[in-house]
Amino acid sequence: MDIEDIKTELMQADQSREEGEEKAQFPHLEQSPNRKPTVRELDFLLDIPLEVSVELGSTSMLINDLLQLGQGSVIELNKLAGEPLEILVNHTLIARGEAVVINEKFGVRITDIISPTERVKQLG
Repeated sequence: MDIEDIKTELMQADQSREEGEEKAQFPHLEQSPNRKPTVRELDFLLDIPLEVSVELGSTSMLINDLLQLGQGSVIELNKLAGEPLEILVNHTLIARGEAVVINEKFGVRITDIISPTERVKQLG
């Protein structure tokens, strides 16, 4: 069997497969461009877990400086005292707020929601 025989067999197999196949038929779906999804259609999204974090500040350090840290060391952050904390959902800034204490636990009071336009600007 040479290469030409193999090509001929492959072409015959393709032709016989095409002859036995039927084109799939799907009903035509129409949707109004102004139609808004109902709450029921979006219910499946309500159980998706999201990571919510609050960033107090950040800094950059050399590895040597990082290795020098010990108990009692202080790391200076890039934010000033009293500046709003950043509230991130899946690592995306969505709001800013201020730290509060509730039943001996930290919390955040939202003071500013990032507009959708600003969130889109963050992506680019």
